[in-house]
Amino acid sequence: MTPPFPKALSLFRPLTAQAMAAWFAALLSMGAYCLAMAVHGTYPFGGRSRAVNDLGNQLVPFHAHLWDLMHGNTTGDLYFNWSSGYGTPFLGDFFTYLMNPFSWLVGIFPRHLVELPVFLVTLFSIGLASALMTLFLGRLHEGSPWLRALLSVCFGLSAWTISDGFADPMWMWGLVALPLLGIAYDWCLHRRRWVAGSLLVTLSWAGNFYTAAMATLGMALVLLVRLFLDTRAGRERLNSLLRAASMTLTGILLAAPVLTVSLKASREAQPAPVRIYEGPPAAAHYLAQLLPGGLSEGPRVSVGMLPLLLVATLPFIRRVPLRERFCWLFLIAAMAGSFVWLPTILIWHGGAMPNGSPYRAALALTAVLVSAAWLALARGPGRRELLCGAGVLLLLMLFVRDSTHMSRGPWLLATAGLVPLALLLTLDRYRGRRRSRAVLTAALAGTVFLTSAYTVFNTTVLRDAYAWWTPKRTYDSESLATYELLKSADDWPVTRTDPGPHEYANNDPMLLAGQGGSYYSSYVPARTAGALHRLGAGWYIQGRHTLSFTDPVSRAIMGISSYADRSAGSRGLTRGTVQAPPIVTVRPPGTILDHAGTDATVFARQERVLGARVYEVPRLRPSTGAPPRPVPGRGWALTVDPGGSLGRTFTALCTPGTEAYWYAPWFLGRVEAHGRTVKGFGRHSMTRLGLTALGKVPENGTITMTVLSGRRQYIPEKPLGCLNQAALAHAVSHLRSTGPQQLRSGGHTLEALFTPGTRGTAVVSVPATSGWRCAVDGGPATTPRTLGGLIAVDLGDGATALRCAFRPPGLRLGLAGSAAAAATLLLVAGGSALRARRRAPR
Repeated sequence: MTPPFPKALSLFRPLTAQAMAAWFAALLSMGAYCLAMAVHGTYPFGGRSRAVNDLGNQLVPFHAHLWDLMHGNTTGDLYFNWSSGYGTPFLGDFFTYLMNPFSWLVGIFPRHLVELPVFLVTLFSIGLASALMTLFLGRLHEGSPWLRALLSVCFGLSAWTISDGFADPMWMWGLVALPLLGIAYDWCLHRRRWVAGSLLVTLSWAGNFYTAAMATLGMALVLLVRLFLDTRAGRERLNSLLRAASMTLTGILLAAPVLTVSLKASREAQPAPVRIYEGPPAAAHYLAQLLPGGLSEGPRVSVGMLPLLLVATLPFIRRVPLRERFCWLFLIAAMAGSFVWLPTILIWHGGAMPNGSPYRAALALTAVLVSAAWLALARGPGRRELLCGAGVLLLLMLFVRDSTHMSRGPWLLATAGLVPLALLLTLDRYRGRRRSRAVLTAALAGTVFLTSAYTVFNTTVLRDAYAWWTPKRTYDSESLATYELLKSADDWPVTRTDPGPHEYANNDPMLLAGQGGSYYSSYVPARTAGALHRLGAGWYIQGRHTLSFTDPVSRAIMGISSYADRSAGSRGLTRGTVQAPPIVTVRPPGTILDHAGTDATVFARQERVLGARVYEVPRLRPSTGAPPRPVPGRGWALTVDPGGSLGRTFTALCTPGTEAYWYAPWFLGRVEAHGRTVKGFGRHSMTRLGLTALGKVPENGTITMTVLSGRRQYIPEKPLGCLNQAALAHAVSHLRSTGPQQLRSGGHTLEALFTPGTRGTAVVSVPATSGWRCAVDGGPATTPRTLGGLIAVDLGDGATALRCAFRPPGLRLGLAGSAAAAATLLLVAGGSALRARRRAPR
């Protein structure tokens, strides 16, 4: 007789009610989100782009780069990114921005449709989180899986999701991590599946460690409440707690490379602007955040009217033990308070104040609110108890009625909350009638679906009214044409093709291909930002968004042979070409490296790195106004002119026919010179300006500049440099003739072959970030020296080959931690299997 097919392996096993409810929660939440996007006309259901804020500036370009990596369409690899910042580490970016497993769907779509899988990352994360929350709630208390599914939909479409998480798809994994960790800690509570629980912790932390830390802390607090309410002996509860702690530590260690590489990259990154916490919002404004459909600054904790009604009802439900009611309500209040108290804000965010919203950890409270709502609903609240909860909500709305959060949408949704109240009251009446309850549950599902969709829609409409949320131009006909233009011009690794200076997004080099200087990330190395700034590049966000060079000398230093630019009268971008040396060049013996001194001007710094004199740097002569001399160490003070505005007029002498360039990195105002007006938007230390062309020096050799501004400030003592194009062309020609005979580039390596016996210093036009090691003629690899912040290697008495390779700092330590955790898991799993075998009957 043929044995029956193993039930656990059957592909056709009927779904249980719990599994069906989980699928229902996923489909209902995703359907509500899609309906809202379709009504709003948002991509992929309409013409309005979703590429707002970091979604457009970071996540779409990063996913385009991931597509390139998956299809072998780029020059770098997971270790190093040759495209951005003229060469920058990439593994930290990958771990932080692209480890949501749904992000890897990008590989099955065409590159020009990258925005679609980015949308699916958010959509599928909502669906999976809702499904898993349905399963987790069943472990808190038994009850109808369909009612759990409706509450899980409210969790998946919480205010945090539609206001904070949607623009950062990697954060959406935190939404998934909350129920995953809740299930893992439930296993610990029942002393089951330690190995599987550790793997769930690893999955949570690997997907996005930032939100996973918040989810772990939130679910750890839930576990503490459940242990406190547990009736077992204290020793057994302590064992469960220790089991959870060891499981968490092992799971995190298994994902250690994510943490060690990212932490090392964060420590070496350009410092973020200091954000000062301005204190908690007013009580009425904070409590208004509990109501759905609004958009205002504060912890986004709303989970919809149905869960809110049930949480308000929980204190009055007699079937719930008083001790349990008190513990869960205390947990909600304590967590809510921790989001607005500075010391606990820092704990939630890993010890550092976020550069954006200080309330990102509100994600954890949404799970606790839904959990408390289920504990109320699972006990079957009576009519009187529900009416008491409705009374609490009425008092809440009266208290917050003047809050800026209470726009039309929240009031409409609060009114619509009468529908679930009526349905719950009716459900209590038909407690023993299955068919009637099914009809009422279906009506409640329709209510949750429609109100959730309207919540998403109304919040999106409110958000889109702000100029800050104007979508970036990521993929349109012009950007796609620019991508093809740059790919046709690619000459890597001999020279670079820079997509700058025009911006479709803050990470154009990843979006459009090429090898540019623009780079926006939390991990912009401080060495990269400093090197590019000292050579005359601009930046935003205090150096966490670097920009490409736009002047000929810097382009020559970085080996840029072609670039995208917008010509006068042109609708699209055109390709500019210049003669450029290779990205590896040779300087003569005796070149001073690791220069610790301070060059007088940016022009002197460029000349030192280029190895040739190409500028005249004239002294400015003020035509009128006081003081007649620059202030030592600060420069020229702008004075009030007779018209009442701040400004001065200067003259300077240069060789006729040379090109005048202006450099005042923190200048805010405008410069007028010979019919050309140049505007500056500098702001110390957030926005830094690069070199700006003022045009050719006239035949009389006199440059007259009028500097105007609306604020008191200083401009550098020598902000003007006159470039001799012939001298630059000669310097470029010399570097080309003395450069390597052959260049080869790997994903994170660069090799140069020279004429045998080449002496001097090889300069690699890549910022010398930590992790680089270089070897000459197969010798030992050492940390390279620097020239102007770029990689520089002494070739000794004569060399033929140079090889430089990059290894992400922190990777070895992380792999060692993962190996230790994996060994622990194998030992525990093996021991468990051996014990189970010994206990089995012979």
